[in-house]
Amino acid sequence: MFLALKEIKHEKLRYGLIIGMILLISYLVYFLSGLAFGLAQQNTQAIDSWQINSVVLNKDANVNLNQSMITTADAAKLKVTSKEAYVGQAPIVVNASDRKKDSAQFIGLETNQFIAKDLVLTSGHKITTANQVIADDQFKEDGYKLGDKVKLNSLKQQFEIVGFTHSAKMSVAPVVYGEMTTWRTLKNLPASFKAGALVSKTAKYTTNVDALQTYTVAAFINKLPGYSAQNTTFTFMIVFLMLIALIVIAVFLYILTIQKVQNYAVLRAQGVPAKVLVRTTLSQALILVLSGLVLGALLTWVTALAIPAAVPMSFNLPILAGVTVGIIITGLIGALIPVKVIANVDPMTVIGG
Repeated sequence: MFLALKEIKHEKLRYGLIIGMILLISYLVYFLSGLAFGLAQQNTQAIDSWQINSVVLNKDANVNLNQSMITTADAAKLKVTSKEAYVGQAPIVVNASDRKKDSAQFIGLETNQFIAKDLVLTSGHKITTANQVIADDQFKEDGYKLGDKVKLNSLKQQFEIVGFTHSAKMSVAPVVYGEMTTWRTLKNLPASFKAGALVSKTAKYTTNVDALQTYTVAAFINKLPGYSAQNTTFTFMIVFLMLIALIVIAVFLYILTIQKVQNYAVLRAQGVPAKVLVRTTLSQALILVLSGLVLGALLTWVTALAIPAAVPMSFNLPILAGVTVGIIITGLIGALIPVKVIANVDPMTVIGG
């Protein structure tokens, strides 16, 4: 470690450039990880807030809540306890005379079931009548306020915003909660349809209705439009960045090692064991990678503070820890590549040459 620090201190510019390169790579990986997690959250925030474990949908709906419909006759055969709730989804455009139009997802609820009861509000009160709705806080940022009268799609009826709730997004769109009767009106459905789905806190909710099928929450979320493709894309980007980091760090360390072969030969001739030089190289790589990671994390933190609220950026400590460990491992692997040169250096050949 002493030799590693001594050399870094002596060659400030050279090693500073390497730290800068690692800083930029780690910054890009952290930034993309934050975007990936932020976008994933915006797909599932509303679903996560329900704290459910299974979803019952029409088996012909292709695991899509918006396409699923449960008839009143089928609903009568389902066991509904305090752990179950009916929901219905419909894409909408929220329109007010003095506000900009906002695209959203309408979620119909039964006000006497757990989702409506457990809904955490940042302001206002819960729904008491059919012409009232609760909106995600994004609407507040867009200028909407409590008491505003809004229209949903082309419905002539006006709805009053009586409450706002935080982190209520689904498929990257803000959620508007209302009564199930409003959902049926938006979908132009008769009273013979009960809801779009039944969600349950029970992990293995069973149904004997032929037209319906139970799915785990993970299976349901993976089928959200664009969710899997989005996550896969970001995962591949992060993995390839780590591979690029491995290659770049290995190349830089290899070049540095070749440039210092004569120095290593002199040290070997003075009786310094090869394992000490190898340990020095690995220590040096670890110092460089850790320095770049710390600076990259600080730059990411500053960026997160400055970035507009409209950009879905969020951080998850386990994911960040995994990414950090991954970069450290790739850096050490890169440092192992020139180790063979150090271990096999021949003082007589190098100095004599």
